[in-house]
Amino acid sequence: MKSASTIRPHDPLADALPWLQQPLAQALRHQRSHALLAVGQPGVGQLSFALALARAWLCEADGPRSAQPRREPACGRCASCLLVSARTHPDLLVIAPQAVQEALGWSGDEDDAGDAGEGKGKAKASNEIKVEAVRRVVAFAQQTSSRGGAKVVVLHPAEQMNAISANTLLKTLEEPAGTARFVLSSGAPDRLLPTIRSRCQAIALPTPGADAARAWLQGQGVADAGVLLAAAGGQPLSALELGEQGMDRKTWLALPQQMRAGSTQALAGWPVPRVIDMLQKLAVDALRAASGREAVYFPDAGLPQGGDLVRLSAWASELRAARRHAEHPLNANLQTEALVQRARAALQTA
Repeated sequence: MKSASTIRPHDPLADALPWLQQPLAQALRHQRSHALLAVGQPGVGQLSFALALARAWLCEADGPRSAQPRREPACGRCASCLLVSARTHPDLLVIAPQAVQEALGWSGDEDDAGDAGEGKGKAKASNEIKVEAVRRVVAFAQQTSSRGGAKVVVLHPAEQMNAISANTLLKTLEEPAGTARFVLSSGAPDRLLPTIRSRCQAIALPTPGADAARAWLQGQGVADAGVLLAAAGGQPLSALELGEQGMDRKTWLALPQQMRAGSTQALAGWPVPRVIDMLQKLAVDALRAASGREAVYFPDAGLPQGGDLVRLSAWASELRAARRHAEHPLNANLQTEALVQRARAALQTA
């Protein structure tokens, strides 16, 4: 994987992102349910929103509120807010797949950690929210609040619950004990059980406009904000992550030419799931160019016109299939080499 650059990664426990401030205020004022479902693109700050909402519900600026949820954003200064910022609040439980926790620098789920220690070597971090974690949610929701106010559970991303996990959550989500409240975030709500969705009040999170997203990225120290924002499909946190992992304008815009030449240089060191994601974006833009349309992800890369639509469509289908097996423990270098050679064949215009 590329080494991190000096760009500061966004802290999901920081204040809500600028484009999420209005949805946060609206959610707090118009909350009708003990469970909210924050729906938005993965790179717009779902977790930041969920944690800002949780911190507001737990805020003690006006004293603990066990009966009614707080209708204003958190003060950021009271003892409760400081505990949330330190990730030590006893009445806040954040549940995420182990792989997500590790990516964010959090301590791994204790149940997953136990599982990992049983086999030989270190087990691969899971991308699922397992039933053991949801059982922790059930137990947590039934406990008395440590600080006399609400108890809050954040599940991110909720679509990563497997079927057993989701069904385990249903009863608690429908009839929570005491003052328990829930925030589920999802970038793919269609993957959630209908019974989960029906028990939650949905909150739509907007994708910021290009100008606002570029300005925010520049404020985070991203030099190639416009190019990386296009590379991330307009999702600012995904663009920030690309920059943090070492992607820059020159490398990104050189990718189409290197793929046509069959060179693995631009993809060396990147994990296979990221390689497939990059190639899927190139396939989309190659199809658009072949149809006489403007590129979305590589707007300044000069993609050639006249590509073979049948061949490019077949390549895009192959990449979708490859994505389903991207986490398989095969040799990453060999996988990347095979993907690049397939890209080279698909991108030929002669």
